[in-house]
Amino acid sequence: MDPVFGTLDDAKALIREAHDHRPRIIVDMVPNHTSDQHQWFRAALAAGPGSPERARYIFREGRGPCGSEPPNNWLSNFGWPAWTHLADGLWYLHLFASEQPDLDWTNPEVVAEFEDILRFWLDLGVDGFRIDVAHGLAKDPDLAGLPGGGADGHPLTPAHLGDHPHWDRDEVHDVYRGWRRVLDEYAGDRVFVAEAWVPNPDRFARYLRADELHTAFNFSFLEAGWDAAKTRRVIDQTLGELGTVGAPATWVLSNHDIQRHPTRFGGGEIGLRRARATTLLMLALPGGAYIYQGEELGLDEVLDIPAELRQDPIFARTGGERVGRDGCRVPLPWSGTAAPFGFGPSGTPWLPQPPTWAAITAEAQERVPDSTLAFYRAALRARRASPALGDGPMHWLDTPDGVLAFYRWDHCVCVMNFTDLPIELPDVVKDAAVLVTSSPSEPGTLAPATAAWYTQ
Repeated sequence: MDPVFGTLDDAKALIREAHDHRPRIIVDMVPNHTSDQHQWFRAALAAGPGSPERARYIFREGRGPCGSEPPNNWLSNFGWPAWTHLADGLWYLHLFASEQPDLDWTNPEVVAEFEDILRFWLDLGVDGFRIDVAHGLAKDPDLAGLPGGGADGHPLTPAHLGDHPHWDRDEVHDVYRGWRRVLDEYAGDRVFVAEAWVPNPDRFARYLRADELHTAFNFSFLEAGWDAAKTRRVIDQTLGELGTVGAPATWVLSNHDIQRHPTRFGGGEIGLRRARATTLLMLALPGGAYIYQGEELGLDEVLDIPAELRQDPIFARTGGERVGRDGCRVPLPWSGTAAPFGFGPSGTPWLPQPPTWAAITAEAQERVPDSTLAFYRAALRARRASPALGDGPMHWLDTPDGVLAFYRWDHCVCVMNFTDLPIELPDVVKDAAVLVTSSPSEPGTLAPATAAWYTQ
């Protein structure tokens, strides 16, 4: 274990104390690659071409005169070639940074090692695993080049549907069927959750078949943006496809790789208002929901991080052309009136916190009845208490453009106004009690950029 994260005894204590207070521990598993400082990769470099140590990774000869060109035209997710040239003439693959060499999942030794890692953490009592880049382990054995010279769209998303050479290949499911067999050896409610950027709903659902993974982040919902029609379409597609494999939906609005959604929704007061409304919609949908750290405080993306303080390699290696992901990774403001706002004892977080966060620390919001923190707590408390929310059926109500409304079971209705004007409430909820609302509204109406739950 890296000592920066503590010791194994610290991990055991964390698992034990968390279970004493009911939270569960999910370990972040990164199976696509290792560090270039990992003992396996250092052994591979020392052993040289053709060795068993190198067979754990993807080393290949180059193209062109004397193998001086990369084996193919694949690009890393950070925008530069996905291959690094070694002094001995071979190249190694890294779909991310050059310090993160990709493992070869056709190697039985790699398969066995990760099954041992699963058992190690399960024996310690963890409750499951979040799988990083779950759709990226399998590669085309011929290392076929990408049409057009590289990937398009979001860097983690398959550039096109079909036989992509390193994203969402059918062979990846063999890995997860093996992992599921390991997990099923253990008693209790243990789970896998996949980070799988797969835009095709049918292929996305394959990861959640009964003998594979349990849930996966639904990034199509995140990408729908502030758009009623797109949001409804994604909800229908998700519930329809996942229903064919008997898997629950898992909704998400932000994470550590994506600009925070209050900023995506316009920033400032309007962005936060829209973010709160979309959160309430998300929490009313069937299935589970993930809340990224800082959402509950209404944090915007931090956009003005000085160049010399940025940490994401994307920024440095693109010469600032792409700012990277630092803006959504700034440490949380817990308390106090100046940085580090209660985050750690050093006084110097790894990324700078804006001074304006003094007004929205967790401590400050505790004292404000209508704060974003109070809103999240009210929504989660109501969701937990209501049998109509969480798993179960939903059906849409007829609404005008820019408005979504749906029943959960037959006695809870969620209505969301995507428009810039107040709307008249549907007849079915005009006399209903308001359970939770993202923003206040006049009687009989729903304010702009607002969602509310009503009970019959």
